[in-house]
Amino acid sequence: MIDRRSLMLGTAGLGAALATGRRALAQPRNANWPRAMVMGTASAGGTGAIWGEGAAQIMSRATGVAMSTRTTQGPVQNIVLVDRGEVQMGIVTMGLMLQGWNGQGDWTQGRQHRNVRASIPMYDTPFQGIALARSGISKITDLNGKRVGLGPRGGTPGTTWPTILRNLNVTPSAIRYGSANDMGGLLADGLIDAFLFAAGLPVAAFTELETTQQTKHITFTAQEIASLKSKMPELGDSMIPRGTYRGLTEDTPTVGIYNFMIVQKDLPDDLVFEMMKAVLTTNTDIARVHGTGKETLPQNWNKNTFLPFHPGAAKWLRDNGHRVPDNLVLR
Repeated sequence: MIDRRSLMLGTAGLGAALATGRRALAQPRNANWPRAMVMGTASAGGTGAIWGEGAAQIMSRATGVAMSTRTTQGPVQNIVLVDRGEVQMGIVTMGLMLQGWNGQGDWTQGRQHRNVRASIPMYDTPFQGIALARSGISKITDLNGKRVGLGPRGGTPGTTWPTILRNLNVTPSAIRYGSANDMGGLLADGLIDAFLFAAGLPVAAFTELETTQQTKHITFTAQEIASLKSKMPELGDSMIPRGTYRGLTEDTPTVGIYNFMIVQKDLPDDLVFEMMKAVLTTNTDIARVHGTGKETLPQNWNKNTFLPFHPGAAKWLRDNGHRVPDNLVLR
């Protein structure tokens, strides 16, 4: 019998082989474009990893550039990797990107990450949590004294959930970090009491848990949402629609933060233009990859209020009727 870990490793190996093949066969439409590019995505089981692989394939077909993905811990690592030029694209949430741009988050150690530019608006990232039904956990305040898993330490959940819990005066007895798949496994095995995450809907690890376990989704009160938005301005209203998960029988208000794909600032303008065109002209293809793709729409460019767009991205948006202001465009 092939165990789950062996299957995952085999799939990763196949993915690497396919990526190598794409690089070998790459024929960029423009000789000045790179033959290959890499996108930093997210942990296995996270929405970003699925969306990113789909977007990379769509953009590869359109440009002839071999685009592959790299599994990472999420936005913090992606910001660092794109800023250093170690990857050319990355998935970020705008709260952590604001910290990186200004060098204000603890993880930045005061360094401003200014070699990155905004490109494709992706989707909203709602903050959400799940527990086993037998635990009796259903509210954020039920997490006092409980063992909680938060996803990767460098991702949006791992960096933002501790602040959310602190602002709500919730103190878990222990916090674990790791991939979404790992956290789902720990919850199923009873090694943690709750799994808190933040990703586009639906979270694959949550959906998988529901196939084998009786689960309960963890909710915020209206007062908690209002308090969080006042203390953390990067957060906005968000909603997990009923039916997103099998056990979710009514619309569930929460807080969320928007995702964008960032690119290295020195990428050719015409290449970034074509990348935008490939994904945003119609979102049918990306919506087939993951349900969040229906939110990957050009009009959502205005969810970004501070990070300069790459000139190629701004040109595509402006050519298609979106009034990106000059102060949001930078080489």
